[in-house]
Amino acid sequence: MLRASGECVINVPTADMLDTVVGVGNVSGAEGDKFERFKLERTTSQKVAAPSLPQCHASLECRIHDDRAAERYNLFILEVLHIDARDHPTAPEYAHYVGDGEFMLSGKRVSRRHLFRPDMLGI
Repeated sequence: MLRASGECVINVPTADMLDTVVGVGNVSGAEGDKFERFKLERTTSQKVAAPSLPQCHASLECRIHDDRAAERYNLFILEVLHIDARDHPTAPEYAHYVGDGEFMLSGKRVSRRHLFRPDMLGI
């Protein structure tokens, strides 16, 4: 689908959506409507035709910038056209897949703000 449309939305779920994330990954869209099956909402994206998921903490609307490595490595270089992110929670807990059916949840935040050059902050 990415190659055919040239664009996508990367939706960033939080840890409370973990079972839904696994469920969505376990079924094919050919088996039915995943939005309906998993009770996912969808909203119109700003810059691409693919929908965004408002229940996710953030959505990155992208288009293919370079797909020369896609055939050999299944690697696409994407250009982010628009980012939408919720204000709350300010420090959401994310789930990171580490392989073999296991996830790591984002942990304690630590600041090193005092070590950064001022022009590198506020991004």
